[in-house]
Amino acid sequence: MSSAEENKQSADKGAEAPIVISIAELGMEIWERRNWLAKVIGLGTLVAVIIALLTPNKYTSTAQLMPPDSQALSNISMLSALSGGSPIASMGGGLMSARTPAGTFIGILSSQTAQNDLINRFDLRRVYHCKLYIDARKVLAERTVIDEDKKSGIISISVTDRDPNRARDLAGAYVEELGKLVNKGSTSSARREREFLEQRLESIKSDLDASSVALSQFSSRNATMDPQKQGQSILDSAGKLQGELIAAQSELSGLKAMYADDNVRVRQAGARVDELQRQLRKMDGIGERVDGEDLKAGQFMPSIRKLPLLGVTYADLYRRMTMQEAIYETLTKQYELAKVQEAKEIPPVKILDEPDVPERKSSPHRSIIILLGFFLSAFAGTSWVIALKLWGLMRDAQTVPAE
Repeated sequence: MSSAEENKQSADKGAEAPIVISIAELGMEIWERRNWLAKVIGLGTLVAVIIALLTPNKYTSTAQLMPPDSQALSNISMLSALSGGSPIASMGGGLMSARTPAGTFIGILSSQTAQNDLINRFDLRRVYHCKLYIDARKVLAERTVIDEDKKSGIISISVTDRDPNRARDLAGAYVEELGKLVNKGSTSSARREREFLEQRLESIKSDLDASSVALSQFSSRNATMDPQKQGQSILDSAGKLQGELIAAQSELSGLKAMYADDNVRVRQAGARVDELQRQLRKMDGIGERVDGEDLKAGQFMPSIRKLPLLGVTYADLYRRMTMQEAIYETLTKQYELAKVQEAKEIPPVKILDEPDVPERKSSPHRSIIILLGFFLSAFAGTSWVIALKLWGLMRDAQTVPAE
């Protein structure tokens, strides 16, 4: 066998032989490189300290809700549309399944509708430095934890933010959005009745206002308040004037028998008779048109001839207004009853703990970051020293001296 073949066989045996190194040798190698290792650990710890100091504080505010009533939730099945792609929407029992009443609220809180409302309300696209709603929703979802206690059914809403006040406000806004969306998604019979009554009330109120204005304008133009009572009053006044006229005419006749026509007393009595006759003609409406013409200037009440025609128009306007007032009053009572019934059917959002301003930060844990940096740098430096040692042994094992 040639020397080249022997060297090759020796090299193959050396390559196949396992590399054996003791822990003591590794410890000695690490000890020899202790200065370099200390620099690596110090540098890694310094980087961890810088990261810990530059990481901004974050605060977490939590609101807790009482578990909803599953019987009440069964009245608002259309809420499944609000949960979007929520997993609970595809359950066999539907969104309003009595087995997961709290899951319904969680699905609503996680919906795109609720998140978009919060983004617009707090201008979170600017706060999170996002141009698109989808990116802002991702950041909001990452900073929000909505959980349910399986034993008690209590729902916890925790929101983390750099501003403690905004964290509190966001947690409270989640509760407000839940109540708003639950009310919006209610399709109970009481809600439908309440919405119908609202529309009818608006229509009746508009008609009632128009009738009241028409009646008031008619009464103002024609000095007509109550035609029946007003007619009785005019007749009584006419009777008194007629009696005064008869007495004045008798007095005038007696004075003419005693004095000449140019006597002062005769002229006064004649003037009184003329005035009483003028007032009676005015009250009788002699010579007036009875086609609904408005009162003339200086006329403070309608005449007896004109009063029946005004009474018909007044009665029609008054009857229309009275009927609409009765309908409006009845619908108002029904509307209030419908609102009470709707409030009973809609599941209330019962707050157990109001969100408050967090007094302590929830993150970062700077001591943990520094310790983690220390141990990671120590592990990396030690691993590097061991790897260099093993690499040197492997290289020496592959080098065979020539014979």
